[in-house]
Amino acid sequence: MERDVALKLVKVQLTEHRYQHTLGVMETAITLAKLYGVDELKAETAAIFHDYAKFRPKDEMKEIITAQGFPGDLLSFNSELWHAPVGAYLVEKEAGITNQEVLDAIRYHTSGRIGMTLLEKIIYLADYIEPGRHFPGVDEVRMLAKENLDQALIKAVQNTILFLMKKNQTVYPDTFYMYNDLIKKLEA
Repeated sequence: MERDVALKLVKVQLTEHRYQHTLGVMETAITLAKLYGVDELKAETAAIFHDYAKFRPKDEMKEIITAQGFPGDLLSFNSELWHAPVGAYLVEKEAGITNQEVLDAIRYHTSGRIGMTLLEKIIYLADYIEPGRHFPGVDEVRMLAKENLDQALIKAVQNTILFLMKKNQTVYPDTFYMYNDLIKKLEA
């Protein structure tokens, strides 16, 4: 799908602020794809559509999660996680994107998972470090992303887990599993 067509489809789904975020994620994902030898078109497409379902009503997302047999425990965690798997589903159904690598990059951009592909890692990180993000630790992750993708991911996940813990919020198990997987690979 051409960039302009994809952006038009996404723009009507998002607030202006979130659309600007999406443009930042897209540019960051393309840069990281070039750096790490990943298909730039797949990175661009996944980045454009990563927040496609972000503003869908929670009831609609719950219905899709239940009907599509997504992990049952997902509904017992923060609803901020829901838009990723729901978005992958809706992007396929509504936008006609069928590339499984792209859909998985959308699906796991909030939670991560064990054995993430390079494309999945790039979308996860691009969402975290795009230029419009301003929070403690983001600059360190931006610098690491230029040198070592896994090191950047580890730091991003550490920051996320610590942030959630400080707010007494639950951490989705796949996020812990991703962190442990990355650490084990680093130690190997």
